[in-house]
Parts: sequence; structure tokens; C-alpha cells
Amino acid sequence: MYDGGGGVAHSDADTLKWYRMAAEQGNASAQYNLALMYGQGQGVAQDHTEAAKWYAKAANQGDAAAQYNLGVMYFVGQGVTQDASEAAKWFRRAAEQGEPVARYNLAIMLDKGQGVARNEAEGLQWCMKSAEQGYAPAQNILGLAYEDGNGAPQDYDAAAKWYRKAAERGYALAQLNFARLYDNGHGVAQDPAEAVNWIRKSAEQGFALAENTLAGRYMSGKGVAQDTAEAVKWYGKAAEHGNADAANTLGAIYAEGRGVPRDYVRAYAWFSLAMLAGDQRAEGNRNIAAGNMTPAEIAEAEQLVQKAKPGK
Repeated sequence: MYDGGGGVAHSDADTLKWYRMAAEQGNASAQYNLALMYGQGQGVAQDHTEAAKWYAKAANQGDAAAQYNLGVMYFVGQGVTQDASEAAKWFRRAAEQGEPVARYNLAIMLDKGQGVARNEAEGLQWCMKSAEQGYAPAQNILGLAYEDGNGAPQDYDAAAKWYRKAAERGYALAQLNFARLYDNGHGVAQDPAEAVNWIRKSAEQGFALAENTLAGRYMSGKGVAQDTAEAVKWYGKAAEHGNADAANTLGAIYAEGRGVPRDYVRAYAWFSLAMLAGDQRAEGNRNIAAGNMTPAEIAEAEQLVQKAKPGK
């Protein structure tokens, strides 16, 4: 009543009070909701230890959502001592009750042998159950398994089926993976333009790898009309999202004047940002650019880097 605000003034404090009363009397749903409030700091000081305590009470009564959340807390070590075997135990209990994300997490742990004995076959079974419930990350993993023949027989038609399901749900990684099938003609008719269509859908969600890939298509003209300005735009988006390759490529574009006026200041700045993002090629590239610059230009470029650094 208080939680939904149905006809009375909403009060987190009152909601907490009633949940606590019911939780202390053993009501699993109340125990779960009380744990949520502690975990989110809603109506009470945030306390992950207290949240874990109430999740455990609800989980031990068979509440699948509580079992899943308790598994997550053990997996990351939040409110409890980190323990992969306990995480796997609670994910399994939730998975056995049909919780799709728990099924996916259990599948990943089985595949990696994390907290449980490694069992790729069982992991694939749980991934399939999650995928059949419509969970996009599981559908994407199935696509990978069938595409690569890793843990499942190689089957491009099945890979395309599962990538498509996840891609149509808006899962950016699956959209990029599905594009690869169109590039290679695996499970679908080869179609570079359709590949670009799916790459674009992924990139428009801010997925840096897709942004970088789309930029490359505009630069090369594969599946889309060649357009250096569009390439620079998408390389810039990818670089801003932390893609080191995109930043290094932008540096090269400006250093070489490839479809844009040569600009060593911008080249130096992008090479510097690529270095910060971990690109090992970028330092040598920056040094070459610096050899063509005046001290004043280098200082200008350094100012650009400072303004563009993550967190600025």
C-alpha cells in the first residue's frame, strides 16, 4: 500500500517498517524487498551486509530473485566475502526455478570452470535455456558457439538464427556479430550493405567497437559510399568512448592528410589519447608527428589532450 502509493502518501520509512515486520515473521517476499531497500539505500542507510542477510533469508525459502541477487553478491564480494562457489550455488538454485539471467551466469561459470568444475556441455545447456527465454546475451553466446564450433557443432545457420534474435532485441554486440555473418556469407547471403546496416545499429547505441568498425567502412567504402568526413565522425565517437585503435587511426588520418587537411596538432593529440587508451603503436606515431611540429604546436596539442582526457 505504502510502496505503491495507492491512496496514501508514499513513505519509504513506512514501507521499510512494514516490510521489516513481515520479514521478521518469515515472509519471503518481504525479506526480498527489505533486502532491496538496504541494497539501494531506500528509506534507510545503504548497507550491503544487511541486504545480503535478508536476501539469504528469502533465498533459503526458495525465492528465485533473492537467490539470483545473493549469487551476484557472492560473485562480486558485496556485503559478503567473495566466493565463486557460493555464487555458482545460488545461481544454480535460481536457474533451476527458471530465472533466465541466473541460467546465463551459471552457463558462463560452467564454461570457465569458475566456482564449479568446468563443464562446457552443461554450460551450453543452461545457455540454451536462457536463450530460449529471450535473454539476449545468452542468445549472442549461442551464436558465437555455433559460429566458431566452440562447445557446439559449427552451424552457421544456427549462428545466424541466434545472432538475429539477440540483434533484433537491440543487443549491440550481437548486432556487430550478425554483421560479420553478412560480410562472410555465413548462414546468410553475403551482403556488405546489410552488414553495414547492422554495424550502424550497434554503433548508434554508442558501442565503441561498432563505431570504429563503421568508421572503417566509410573510410574503405565497403558496403557504403566512401565518405571520409563520416569516417572521421565515427572514429571520433569511438575514440571518445575509449577505443584506442580509433584514436590511433584518427592520428594517422590527420598526420597524412588522408581526405582531410594535414594537421599535426590534431594528429599528436589523437596519438596521445591512443597511448592513454593502451595502443602500443601510438607512441612511435606521436614521435614522428612531433618531429614535424614546433614547440608551440606541441604545447597546443598537449592542451587538447588535457581537455580530452577521460574525466575532464
